[in-house]
Amino acid sequence: MANKNKKAVKIKPINNFLLLFILSVFQIGTGYLSASCGEKFEFSALLALLCLVAVEWIYLIFFYTVFHRRNFELELIAFFLSGVGLVTIGSVQPESAFKQFFMVLAGLFVFIFLVFLMGNVDLCMKLRPLVAIGAILFLFVNIVLGMLHKLNGAGNWIEIAGVRLQPSEFVKVAFIFVGAATLEKIQTSKNIILFIGFSVVCVGSLIVIRDLGTALIFFVTFLILAFMNSGDVKTIAAALTGAGMGAAILLKYRSYAMRRFSSYRHVFDDPYGNGMQQTRVLVGMASGGLFGLGIGNGYVRSTAYAPVSDSIFGIICEEWGLLFAILMILSFVAIAISAIVNSVASRSAFYSIAAVAGAGLLLFQCALNVFGITDILPLTGVTIPFVSLGGSSMISSWGILAFIKASDVRTYNYLSNRNIKRAQKAAGGAKRV
Repeated sequence: MANKNKKAVKIKPINNFLLLFILSVFQIGTGYLSASCGEKFEFSALLALLCLVAVEWIYLIFFYTVFHRRNFELELIAFFLSGVGLVTIGSVQPESAFKQFFMVLAGLFVFIFLVFLMGNVDLCMKLRPLVAIGAILFLFVNIVLGMLHKLNGAGNWIEIAGVRLQPSEFVKVAFIFVGAATLEKIQTSKNIILFIGFSVVCVGSLIVIRDLGTALIFFVTFLILAFMNSGDVKTIAAALTGAGMGAAILLKYRSYAMRRFSSYRHVFDDPYGNGMQQTRVLVGMASGGLFGLGIGNGYVRSTAYAPVSDSIFGIICEEWGLLFAILMILSFVAIAISAIVNSVASRSAFYSIAAVAGAGLLLFQCALNVFGITDILPLTGVTIPFVSLGGSSMISSWGILAFIKASDVRTYNYLSNRNIKRAQKAAGGAKRV
C-alpha cells in the first residue's frame, strides 16, 4: 500500500525560455556597464549586444515552434560565451563590437547549415573527398599568400578583397568532418591511410607557416579521432603516425620555439621584454581577486598585447573576477560532457566521433590560451573559442559546435515526425484500397 501511495518523481525538462530570459538580463546589464565604462557612452557597443539578444530569441522561438526542438543547451552556452566576448570587446574596442556581432551571426548561420547537412549521413560520406580536397587547396593558398604577409612571425593570415581570413580555422571544421566520415566505416586500410595522409598535409602546412598553436590543436584532434576508432592495428598505426607528426613539429620548431619560449616559467625575469604579456596578465588577475574590479576598471586592457584576442582571459579575470572566469572555463567542460553523453546514444559512429573530436578541440584550444597566458604552458597565441575577437575563429567555433549538436538524437526529431506522418498516410491509403 505504501508503494502505491508514493508519487513517481518526474524530472522536469529544462525551461529554455526561462534560461534565455536570465541570460538576456545578464547580457543587457553587462552590456550597459560596458558601454558606459569609458569617458563617453558607447551606444554602438550596447546596440551590438542588443542585436545579439534579439538574434538569440529569434533563433530559439523559430526552432522551438517550427522544428519542435527542445534541446538548446549547447546554443545557450555558446550564446553566453559569445556575449561575454562581445561585452569585453565592446568595452575595450567599441568600434569592433558590431564586427564581432556580425561574426557571431555568420557563425550561427554556418552552425544551422552544418546541422541540417549532417542530418543526412550518406550525403556526408559522399562529400568527404570534396571537403578534403577543398581543405588542402585552402591551405595551399594560405602558404602562398600568407607567407608574403607574415604577422608576428607566422603566415597564417591571408587578405582577400580587404577581408582578412585565417584558413586554418575553417580547415579545423573540415578536418573533423573528413576524419569522422573516414573512421565511421573503415572497411579497408586504404581509407585510414588516406586520412593519415590528409592529416600530415594539414599539420605540415601549419608547420610551414609557423603556426605552432594551431598545429598542436590539429595534432591533438588527430589523436582523439584515432582513439575514437576501434582499438585494432589500424588505430595503433594512426596513433604512431600521430606521434611521428608531433616529433616532426618539435624538430621543425626547435630553434624558433626556443627563441619564442625562452621566457617560459621565467616571465618575471624579463617583465619588459619577452615576459611582458604574461606578467601584465598575472598582475591583473591578482588585483581582480575573486569578484573582479568591475568592467572598465582593469589594468590589462591598456597594457597587455592583443587585449581582446590572446589576452582576453586576463581582462575577464581582472574585471569580472576569478570565479566568473572559472565559470567560463567550466562552460567548455559542459560542452565536452554533453558530447560524451550524446555520443553514447547517437544514431551513427559518424556523430559520436565528430562530437567527441569537436569538443576535445574546443576544450584543448581554450586550455592552450588560458594556460599559455598564465605561464603554465608556453604561450602559443591561440584564441578562446566564442570569446576572443576574430571572425575566422568565431565561425570555426560555431561550425565545430554543430558536430556536437548533430550527435544529440533530439536534434532530428522533426525527421522522425515526418517519417511517422508518411507512414500514417501510407497506412491510410492502404486501408482505402
